[in-house]
Amino acid sequence: MPLKRSDLPTAVLDLLSNGTVIPAHPLALDENRVFDRRRQRALTRYYIDSGVGGLAVGVHTTQFAIRERGLYETVLRCAAEDRQAWSDRPMVMVAGLCGDTPQAVAEARTAVGLGYHAGLLSLAALADRSEDELIAHCEAVAEEMPIVGFYLQTVVGGPVVTSDFWRRFALIPNALAIKVAPFNRYRSMDVVRGVVDAGAEDRVFLYTGNDDHIVLDLTLPFTAMRNGRAVTVRFRGGLLGHWSVWTASAVQQFARIQQALSQQPDGVSNELLALDARVTDCNSAFFDVKNNFHGCIAGCHEVLRRQGLLEGIWCLDPEEGLGNGQLNEIDRVYLQHGDLSDDSFVQKNLARWLT
Repeated sequence: MPLKRSDLPTAVLDLLSNGTVIPAHPLALDENRVFDRRRQRALTRYYIDSGVGGLAVGVHTTQFAIRERGLYETVLRCAAEDRQAWSDRPMVMVAGLCGDTPQAVAEARTAVGLGYHAGLLSLAALADRSEDELIAHCEAVAEEMPIVGFYLQTVVGGPVVTSDFWRRFALIPNALAIKVAPFNRYRSMDVVRGVVDAGAEDRVFLYTGNDDHIVLDLTLPFTAMRNGRAVTVRFRGGLLGHWSVWTASAVQQFARIQQALSQQPDGVSNELLALDARVTDCNSAFFDVKNNFHGCIAGCHEVLRRQGLLEGIWCLDPEEGLGNGQLNEIDRVYLQHGDLSDDSFVQKNLARWLT
């Protein structure tokens, strides 16, 4: 049966509305590039014990190639089952949806059947379509489950759309949130303006996916004009590939930001704002910015490998690996920003997660 926003548990909607940490779930493989069930389970347990409010599965960080390998339903099912077996606290389960309309609709139906609450809808496969066609695609998928819009950066195939597209998207009744990830301040503001123009700022939740400005997105207010009046909105939380690593520390940082905003709603400390540059510096290494994001998945795998959560950095595509010089960059940020890691937390719990 199709899933409507009104069908979602109140606790899930409250989590999204109040803001939470949602990491993009990586894919664990063995040396033969075969799905490693044990380490996949360990990753899920790690994220839950880190205190995240949700999981995004079947997304870019999980590797889109799981679909070609017949692993999409398997990976989604494992995350859902492992989450339920490890903790009964409310969590937002987000499934990645991609491809043309028939594929995205089929994936949405699979996700609903597995108990997922929302679908993160990638438009990369339709990047050459008109905005009318893109909206029709979003509406068709939204008939199956609540959708999270995804403004994906162009480097990895995302289309450039207007603020009017986001206004129309925000008017879709089953639109739940938007992951804003163009890595571009102008385009991020287009999303804000579109949501405000639709009068949907209280219904469609903004989540940052801008891994290059995580802390600033979460701390700064964003203002757009509507009918001559300034309307201020904030990003509620984040749905991020960057948060697939050093996750316990990310949860602590997010809690610190929320506490600061509650105590100082008109501004936060320079110290907290300065954290943005350090987190962005770490992201530059993990996401292989110097090589145009070639090693963005393998870089996160390398961090998880160093911690013992993954056995290696293997991806389904043998051509996907670390970029030139990326290993040295990861060494550098470990040396310079090691206090932002959660290595000690992982070491205390790794054996339990791997059982």
